[in-house]
Amino acid sequence: MGHACFSFYIAPPTADMSDFIEYLHEVFAGFGQITTRRMFGAHGIYRDGLMFGLYAQGRLYLKTDAHNRAKFTDQGCQAFGFVQRGKQVQLSYWSAPDVMLDDRELAAVWAQSAYDAALRAQEAKDRHASAPPWRKK
Repeated sequence: MGHACFSFYIAPPTADMSDFIEYLHEVFAGFGQITTRRMFGAHGIYRDGLMFGLYAQGRLYLKTDAHNRAKFTDQGCQAFGFVQRGKQVQLSYWSAPDVMLDDRELAAVWAQSAYDAALRAQEAKDRHASAPPWRKK
């Protein structure tokens, strides 16, 4: 059995949220310098201007794609989702394993995996943007 993923609120949505966001700088110190930015009641977590994490609804989520999603599902992690106009929307961010918060080396490994997924998504977006108009579908 793997490590459990966040299934509870880490910090209440009050001033304590700011403390947790600051704490994430320590958690990811082994991964490199991060920045955070408020967005729609959540916080995006960035490295070199690229978003690889999300703190929303009291949970930490990391970027996933076809290359690293199995790592998250193996740990019992869950996709970030919300309801918009009566429909369920799922993003490519999955809850992070709770053990990450206590192990900086492990946090760096998970963060790198999420950052790599974000890089792949950005590269695909850039390729699509530079494609001729008749190939954009």
